[in-house]
Amino acid sequence: MPDIVLAGGLVATAAGMVPADVRVSGTGVAAVGPDIDRERAEVVDCSGCWVGPGLVDPHVHLREPGQEWKEDIESGSRAAAAGGFTAVVAMPNTDPAIDAGHLARFVAERGRQVGLVEVVPAGCVTAGRSGQRLAHLDDLWAAGVRVFSDDGDGVADAGLLRRAMEYLGDLGGVVAQHAEDRGLAGGGQMHEGEISALLGLAGIPTAAEEVVVARDLAIARLTGGRYHVQHVSTAGTVALIRAAKAEGLAVTAEAAPHHLAFDHTAVRRTDPAFKMYPPLRAPEDVEAVRAALADGTIEMVGTDHAPHAAHEKDVPFEDAPRGVIGLETAVAAVLAAVDLGPHALFDRMAVAPARLAGLADHGRWVANGGPATLTVVDPAAEWTAERFHSRSANSPWRGQRLRGRARHVVLRGRFTLRDGVLQW
Repeated sequence: MPDIVLAGGLVATAAGMVPADVRVSGTGVAAVGPDIDRERAEVVDCSGCWVGPGLVDPHVHLREPGQEWKEDIESGSRAAAAGGFTAVVAMPNTDPAIDAGHLARFVAERGRQVGLVEVVPAGCVTAGRSGQRLAHLDDLWAAGVRVFSDDGDGVADAGLLRRAMEYLGDLGGVVAQHAEDRGLAGGGQMHEGEISALLGLAGIPTAAEEVVVARDLAIARLTGGRYHVQHVSTAGTVALIRAAKAEGLAVTAEAAPHHLAFDHTAVRRTDPAFKMYPPLRAPEDVEAVRAALADGTIEMVGTDHAPHAAHEKDVPFEDAPRGVIGLETAVAAVLAAVDLGPHALFDRMAVAPARLAGLADHGRWVANGGPATLTVVDPAAEWTAERFHSRSANSPWRGQRLRGRARHVVLRGRFTLRDGVLQW
């Protein structure tokens, strides 16, 4: 296989963005700099583009095993590669739930068979996500799991959460929490506010998220364990995380593109494509989450890619399942919502999530001798979100004109996306 030279782009290095060429040889980066040797290499024009570490999504739902009519690892991998990702962390709320090592190994192996992205299984905190007893944490750890979550539900039992954080803290793992109090959120369809009142829909108050985060931070303080807040949606949660970081707690957080892009006024049309958990919040919450991502209080973007089949979403808003897809639109959505700049974009969408998931060969700034796992983003590309590689199309961006997307993706020295076309 000939070497590849990604030529003429702005390259994301540890020192910042620099105009340079990147030569890929085998599975590694052989050279970074101006006017590097192009002899016996395939030259790929990256003019006007940003070249950085391959994007990593810390929060996706690939639905396999058990719900393959919504998505499977193959279709989800296609969507991820098309969106610029080289690795994704697959949530364990499958059927059966990923609560034991052999199930985690199955998910990882299916990802390797497809070969478009590295599929990294998250493991359950509790057995079967039932909230009754701990999952086989040691078995999951031996299978390579480093992120543990009952995502789709929160861990309501504070004693169980404490034991999980103590055990995983000793190993170096992280508990990722779907922060939602069932008592406060139960029966809710959208954010509790003037729009829910206008539509006559049961609302979910911001306190449903914030009381869980406040409790969990107290447990993190007690245990010293690592704690990650999934899909932050409220200004109150941002304030809690900011204070916890100032205190020195080992807390991280993610924001979903839809919580950066839309507020609860988008639900006026009662389009189920705008129904998700947590719900779209008030404009002041959106601004707080945007600001937190910009200043690093929220370190990373997680799409919470949640596919549902057309027949499941094509029902009245109240009856529709919660969740939207987001892998293929993530780059454009983040660029439009937050003025990060290219270096911060790669930090929030590659470096930080790779660190969370313990992925040594992903999320590394481009450098001589580093891994040839790279994403080339064209920030000026204009396109319409019409057809998706995902098996599902429940996207709030469907039909919208977007700006910015991945042009090329290289995984361990091999193109998985070239000129916007998947490479199998």
